[in-house]
Amino acid sequence: MKIGTPKEIFEGEDRVAMTPASAKDLQKLGYECMIETGAGAGAGFSDQAYKDAGVEVAKTATALYKAADIVAKVRPPSDAETKKLREGQTLISFFYPAQNEKLMEAANKKGATVIAMDMVPRISRAQKMDALSSMANIAGYRAVIEAGNNFGRFFTGQVTAAGKVPPAKVLVVGAGVAGLAAIGTATSLGAITYAFDVRPEVAEQVESMGAEFVFLDFEEEQQDGSATGGYAAVSSPEFAAAQLAKFREIAPDIDIVITTALIPGRDAPELWTKDMVDSMKPGSVIVDLAAERGGNCKLTVMDEKIVTDNGVTIIGYTDFPSRMAAQSSTLYATNIRHMMTDLTPEKDGMPNHNMEDDVIRGATATHKGEITFPPPPPKVAAIAAAPKKEAPKELTAEEKRAAEVAAFQKETKTQVGLLAAGAALILGIGLIPGMPASFMQHFIVFVLSVFIGFQVIWNVAHSLHTPLMAVTNAISSIIILGALIQIGSSSALITLLAALGIFMAAINIFGGFLVTRRMLAMFQKS
Repeated sequence: MKIGTPKEIFEGEDRVAMTPASAKDLQKLGYECMIETGAGAGAGFSDQAYKDAGVEVAKTATALYKAADIVAKVRPPSDAETKKLREGQTLISFFYPAQNEKLMEAANKKGATVIAMDMVPRISRAQKMDALSSMANIAGYRAVIEAGNNFGRFFTGQVTAAGKVPPAKVLVVGAGVAGLAAIGTATSLGAITYAFDVRPEVAEQVESMGAEFVFLDFEEEQQDGSATGGYAAVSSPEFAAAQLAKFREIAPDIDIVITTALIPGRDAPELWTKDMVDSMKPGSVIVDLAAERGGNCKLTVMDEKIVTDNGVTIIGYTDFPSRMAAQSSTLYATNIRHMMTDLTPEKDGMPNHNMEDDVIRGATATHKGEITFPPPPPKVAAIAAAPKKEAPKELTAEEKRAAEVAAFQKETKTQVGLLAAGAALILGIGLIPGMPASFMQHFIVFVLSVFIGFQVIWNVAHSLHTPLMAVTNAISSIIILGALIQIGSSSALITLLAALGIFMAAINIFGGFLVTRRMLAMFQKS
């Protein structure tokens, strides 16, 4: 079958659903690839690059829709594009079926199968197809870059001969994929970064990235993100009021606010009110990533950048991924390719639309003349945060002392038992008739060495085993010296054993040096 990608007709959309690299991977699955002329130009992919990858270039969108069995797009199709669909054809794109019910019905009347990339369930197996996360990651990164472009100071603090520059303070509202990307970017640029989210399980993720999590002094059990497909649940009115009160408290001290709070299928919650904007310092910046659904900021204007009377810049762009079209297209095309891999298990160029598969079923909006949206919940739930373990009970001084005494007594009994067993073994060997006294002297030294070495090595913490290589190298050197003395023996057996001893000790020495060198290289920047 043929997979075709038309040029996006949405104004300002530069992304493309197929790249030359993804086309090669699709061809390995048995498909033929087509693309409309100029479709990849906005993302930096020329028609010649597609031809070199074995892709057929169609002159018009009509010709492509007519020839392709599967159409891969970025934006939802327009009414005109929907009319070009035919029975049995498959459309793969962002579709938003909950918001585009009429569009879904029109595609279903045409008999087309619609796979909505925005409906891929958020389960572990589907991460490679999660196009929403791919685009949100780029949007979060780009939001910080846009904020920096409109902010009049450095992100990082500096002390120079000309004076001291304080670091920027960045607040990220919503610690989902976009929020975490924004946190990582702002932190790496040197800003003091704060983050807030209604899901308490993300606090550790935020702190691990070097940001400070903003906690509310409010007792309410929040629903775990796993129960809502990885998204935040709707908060109670009391929690929302406490949240706004906290934002009003910190707003005057924040330089840059990036809001990412959005639940699919709902309007964006209003989290940054007009009085909060009024309380911010002149020159501050707000980037509203939820502008397409009404915005988290009261004053956001979709697809525009405005400056308030008190000098606060509010950015409501909705095309952040398209502003990095090459990177966005590469990631999105990879998501499409993974979806096609799941649809083509036999790699024979013939899709197998298995409605028993959680991922395929979840992403399918229409199939075989039926509207299949909304899908049933996946059999495998999203990964939830591990439940908090109860803190171990604090022991009293008497209990600690009793535990230490018990451990010491147990260890003493073990060591005494080992010594007694060793002594009995040596005595038994010494009582063997004809056993020479010289052998017993060497044997006793050998047994004591093994015992002491065992006690020393066994009690070393795992983290210290690599530095211990230096000690083992010294021991191996002694073994080599002893073996060199014995290798000239008149006995063939002794010579063979000495040679084997030299060989094995040499492996230990050189291996120890290699491991130690590798360990030290971990701490070198060069």
